[in-house]
Amino acid sequence: MRTYVISVILQGKQNKNFKDDEFFQLARSLSALNIKSKSVIRLTKSHPAFFLSKGHLNNIRNYIADNDIGLVLIDNPLSPVQQRNLEKKLIAKVLDRTGLVLEIFGSRAQSKEGMLQVELAHLLHQKSRLVRSWTHLERQRGGERISWWSWRNSN
Repeated sequence: MRTYVISVILQGKQNKNFKDDEFFQLARSLSALNIKSKSVIRLTKSHPAFFLSKGHLNNIRNYIADNDIGLVLIDNPLSPVQQRNLEKKLIAKVLDRTGLVLEIFGSRAQSKEGMLQVELAHLLHQKSRLVRSWTHLERQRGGERISWWSWRNSN
């Protein structure tokens, strides 16, 4: 998959040498990735909704559209909301460091127990990102919200 790797340096943090960056080496270790480009972005502060500034976001979106990029790796922890907003804005899959490490472990797990442990870790990581994905099955009755399953079983 065509990949764009981004290392973000927030103001006040120590400068990184991107060629020797651990995150870039992690991304290269996953053989399924075809890294097309990498960049270092300096931010004075992170944007609450997107983590990246709007100017950087527009530049990245244009680059992704021009180069048919399917995956963006960001070397910073992203909140579930930031990840979802970035995926919608960039029209590409977005992974932070934790997501990349889980993908690497998943690709290298060989025993059934190892595969199950990686799957459990992946599901626990995704749990907070699935909030409100099934709200279309909820109904409201008597001032309380009930799930579709409990409503179906009570009738």
